Amino acid sequence: MKQTRFSRIIRYLRNSLLAVLTVAGVTIPLVLIGRDTLGEAVIALLYLVPVTWSAYRWGQLPGISAALTAALAFDFLFIPPFYTLAVARLEGWLVLAIFLGVAIVVVERIQASLSQAREAVFMYEMSAVIANQRTPEAVAFSVAHQIQQLFQASLVNVIFHPDKRSPSLAVSEPSGGLGKGQPDRVLGIVNSWGLVGEIQIWSGLFTELPSVESRLLQNFALQAGRAFERTYHIESEKQIQDLPSRAPAR
Repeated sequence: MKQTRFSRIIRYLRNSLLAVLTVAGVTIPLVLIGRDTLGEAVIALLYLVPVTWSAYRWGQLPGISAALTAALAFDFLFIPPFYTLAVARLEGWLVLAIFLGVAIVVVERIQASLSQAREAVFMYEMSAVIANQRTPEAVAFSVAHQIQQLFQASLVNVIFHPDKRSPSLAVSEPSGGLGKGQPDRVLGIVNSWGLVGEIQIWSGLFTELPSVESRLLQNFALQAGRAFERTYHIESEKQIQDLPSRAPAR
């Protein structure tokens, strides 16, 4: 788990650095062409290109890193007085504030659109994966794995207890992981039998989980409940079929 968290931090830092370098790559031709030729408005629009690309390609944190880098470069190179972060005129402050505000909004809108698209794809994939499972253990593992991958959660526990006579089933992803403190989200798994388990989610580094009432998480719990009921019936029928046949008493 520590290795996973460390690799996640490295990935975020690497992507943020790539976003900064993307802004630097756009800055070079802007400097060569010159402010007098392009004008502040055109430069501001051109700086939105690496910001948009970074948010789309690497995520929200790199997108914000690109936006802040672009704002600093814009101020330092193209807003008088040049080669300083000071701003001499109110007009310069307004241009800089509008640019930064638009850049942040662009990053947020891109992430919202991508999140909706990913959620739709994920819900389809999860339905397909769960439909192919034939045991409650396989369902629990698939649910935990899919949720952990989607939200980059530090830990996901899926607990299933069908009835008082059967032992409870608990699966963790990553396997052997430990959550710090109480889980950030707890989803009850309900089917026609009633409450049969729960999904516990600990948020990961730089990730934000949707609310328990969100359509996405409620759909996860609903699909898990139905899959557990289906696979439990399959196992029960298989156990009955495997019973040795008894000769009729005479």
